Amino acid sequence: MKRLLFFTFIAIMLALGSCSPFTLVNSETYNNADLASYKTFRIVYPDGENRLPDGMTMVTYYNIAAAIREQMVERGYVEDPTSPLLVNFAVTIHREIDTAPAYTMAPPPGPMGPMGPGFGPGPFNGFYPSFVYPRFYYWNPNAQVITGIYKEGVLTVDMVNLREKLPLFSASVATIIDNGQGQYRNLKSIAEAVQTLFSKYPVPIEPQYRNRK
Repeated sequence: MKRLLFFTFIAIMLALGSCSPFTLVNSETYNNADLASYKTFRIVYPDGENRLPDGMTMVTYYNIAAAIREQMVERGYVEDPTSPLLVNFAVTIHREIDTAPAYTMAPPPGPMGPMGPGFGPGPFNGFYPSFVYPRFYYWNPNAQVITGIYKEGVLTVDMVNLREKLPLFSASVATIIDNGQGQYRNLKSIAEAVQTLFSKYPVPIEPQYRNRK
């Protein structure tokens, strides 16, 4: 009996140890997108209008980009700087002003809302997703608001047909901020978070990569 209890305890501890600390917040495909029909992709880069979320360094950007790249390559995509499929991402950060006006048309200059500069609705409890590529260029302002993304450190990835300014897919995972330290997690942890974020992506991992997981 003691032996049985011992092995049961070990099994429970192993199960607990294998649980991911990251939670999938949402995962949704838009506009009936056939993501398998895209063969190439490109990852947003902070250049010109594109800028890093507040508090993020280029090291963290490269860690997130590397994790996204791995997930896309394992699904058969090829990285191409001319690809129509843009992978945009955001991290939810704190904003001191907790309200901002909502706009249903092209956003005028104004406060930073969760969709981008001057584009509401405003932050929830002072937090909003800060996208590298301004989301208002392609996002429908009447789209459902996913309240789960308004938590510090939530990573959101959007897939966008950049030529048509058409959103294809969006998913979020909580959280890539170490709550104890208030800093971004390391490459290994970010890779695990991104793996969770892609867990319901409609294009499966190719067979040759499955045994590596």
